[in-house]
Amino acid sequence: MTQPMKVGLALGSGAARGWSHIGVVQALDEIGIRPQIIAGASMGSLVGAAYASNQLDVLDNWVRSLTKLDVFSLLDARFRGGVIRGNRVMTAIGEQLKDCDIEQLDTAFAAVATDMITGREIWLREGHMLTAVRASCGLPGLFSPMRHDGRWLIDGGLVNPVPVSLCYAMGADVVIAVNLNAHLASRRHLVEARLNTNEVDEDDLSRFEKLADVISSLFGSREAEPGILDVVNASINIMQERITRSRMAGEPPFVEISPHLNDFQLMDFHRADESIAAGRAAVEAAGVKLETLKKSLS
Repeated sequence: MTQPMKVGLALGSGAARGWSHIGVVQALDEIGIRPQIIAGASMGSLVGAAYASNQLDVLDNWVRSLTKLDVFSLLDARFRGGVIRGNRVMTAIGEQLKDCDIEQLDTAFAAVATDMITGREIWLREGHMLTAVRASCGLPGLFSPMRHDGRWLIDGGLVNPVPVSLCYAMGADVVIAVNLNAHLASRRHLVEARLNTNEVDEDDLSRFEKLADVISSLFGSREAEPGILDVVNASINIMQERITRSRMAGEPPFVEISPHLNDFQLMDFHRADESIAAGRAAVEAAGVKLETLKKSLS
């Protein structure tokens, strides 16, 4: 008897844009697509863990209630390793989500992290679920690294921003990828199109490549001089977008879902309603390919 195809869901990194994953997985569930395998990087690991442990509604309710003041109150500032220690954030998440061992989950789950010393990609597939999430969310310059199993771990998005390859390694036959950095490519292509029509010169394109429009999309006014976190985070996003394109070219997903989140800034965690709505809209936009996937699964 032929075994049913296993669907993998790769949830990518993207800081505050990560709440859009909630809208994506809710919309997929509503149209009858529930993955058997979930892999997440950074914020994708948090939403993936909530989904795999059947606690997505709890996370949804909590993030929709967050205000700017709430977000600010969760930032335990420090000046070593990262601006934010991360303890308050994880304590707050732990108050919302019940922790458990990854091996006990009904849905196969893994988080991606990066070994800060060797640069190796680390797959977290066992142990405490929220520990894996915290290890995967160590955005350099913002969150402090986490010591885990003798390693200093930082953000998984540095090496595998949309972990399609991990889904395949876990046994997925087809993979749905949620790419939160696709807007960077679209903005670059827009500038390149303007260059081809002589609307901008090569210096403009060079400035774009080096940060300008990315900073504008993440941090607001392009005229304002960016701070060090602005530069670090924008540089990471550029790198992640290029790594994502390279890795998915080698191991392409069956469907790529790309929420439109151009105007989201790094710490816009209080804008969950908008982000979740963008995730739902992205699933609707991918309707034809998802319908093809559903037919192949039946």
